[in-house]
Amino acid sequence: MKGIVQQYLATWNATGDERAVLLREHWSPEATYTDPLAEVSGHDAIAAVVEGVREQFPGFVFTQVGEADAHHRQVRFRWGLGPEGAEPLVIGFDVLVTDASGRIQDVHGFLDKVPA
Repeated sequence: MKGIVQQYLATWNATGDERAVLLREHWSPEATYTDPLAEVSGHDAIAAVVEGVREQFPGFVFTQVGEADAHHRQVRFRWGLGPEGAEPLVIGFDVLVTDASGRIQDVHGFLDKVPA
């Protein structure tokens, strides 16, 4: 279950075609994504949110911060966004809920640290 966190972060770090493949392989077609700035559903809408973040923070990467905690079909974890190898400028906390086949069904995101 915790491996899905790596696929999730890979989706955020991927570009174009690679992102589309990750969405198709690891996200349910009806997946939803909700955080303080967005509420969308479906691969195309999720890809658009990811692309918007990538454009706002060019060259930054998403990394896992600390350990993930999972039970049943859900996992919660902290993530960071910043220049590769540097302290993250943005830190968040997400909960992923998977469908019966283990793909991401719902994402509930929170922002803990955001630059001014």
